[in-house]
Amino acid sequence: MANEKLILSLEENVEKVHTQSLDISFNELLDMYTDGELDINPDYQRLFRWSPGAQSRFIESLLLEMPVPPIYVVETDNGSYQLIDGLQRFSSYLHLRGQLTADHLTPPINKGDFLELQECDIVNELNTLKFDQLPTSLKIRLKRAFVRVEVVRKGSDNKFRYHMFKRLNTGGEALTNQQLRNCTIRMLDPTFIDFVIRKSKDNEDYKACIHNISPQQKLGSFDQELVLRFFSLKNYKDKFTHDVADFLTEYMENVSDPENLDVQFDYAQEEAIFDKTFKILNKCLQQKAFGRVGENGVQSNFSVYHFEAICIGLQSVVDRIEPSDDTQIEKLKAKLIDIKSSGEFKEVTTGGGKNSPGPLMKRIQIVIDRLSELQL
Repeated sequence: MANEKLILSLEENVEKVHTQSLDISFNELLDMYTDGELDINPDYQRLFRWSPGAQSRFIESLLLEMPVPPIYVVETDNGSYQLIDGLQRFSSYLHLRGQLTADHLTPPINKGDFLELQECDIVNELNTLKFDQLPTSLKIRLKRAFVRVEVVRKGSDNKFRYHMFKRLNTGGEALTNQQLRNCTIRMLDPTFIDFVIRKSKDNEDYKACIHNISPQQKLGSFDQELVLRFFSLKNYKDKFTHDVADFLTEYMENVSDPENLDVQFDYAQEEAIFDKTFKILNKCLQQKAFGRVGENGVQSNFSVYHFEAICIGLQSVVDRIEPSDDTQIEKLKAKLIDIKSSGEFKEVTTGGGKNSPGPLMKRIQIVIDRLSELQL
């Protein structure tokens, strides 16, 4: 009986996805891309990290007619494709043909920039050449080089598409946890992740408060993860039991899953709370809102522990604070500095091993207790 249930469960899930295998030339893929029939979501495109050498060796592999791994796409309702795996390879071909835009790299790659082959270690004569400098026969070979394209057909179950993308892309060195979430969650519903990204980009108070995160963190979408942390901890912190990365992913999955009615998200209300929280914090301490206290007072650094504790602890009094009331703002500013300076707060916000439920709840509670002393 147990075996029959297992087989039945597997068969039921197999029926949720419809796939098709196609052999498509890279030139056809390029035409589909330029015609808007093959989409690379901007958040996904930012994950392109291959060095010029790695790109060149991939092109060398095509010229040598070596087999290359398949590319995975999802078919949309209008019949176009969305790339879900194969970004590094396809972007390398786009760069070769001068069709790549990757302004997140240093130096940036703009459309019209052609890959100069380098570090090819089998055919050294390829090095220093660009596409237009190749013999006609090699240009044709590259254009006609084909790749297996696995298509997840429209009508397939969204959850299955989501888990497929997540498993294909988990473990890639170039992906931060937030970048992986940004891409995978779209397989369920893009509404929440688009909201998170918009708040990270459009709210000037928020951007001022987290101004001092590092350039590497910004490149890894940490500014977006902090927005997610805010809502996850505000609404779901009781579910945080072990790993913070898994906790954030679980919350985003639950909000984004149309079938999950247990975790609701009122966009208008949550946005108003977010905006008010960071308007208050920006008025109080600007870019020092999440800085530690040093010999010269509050520093202009960024501590994620301060971010979590202060943002969530502030919710206990946020309804009583009027951002335009300078007297209230000054009282709150003094209290926040007092909290940051206290020994018990420093104990749970410095050093390693503090990214677990116990220390998190303790530092939030310290903020709540100290803010309860405010005479507003």
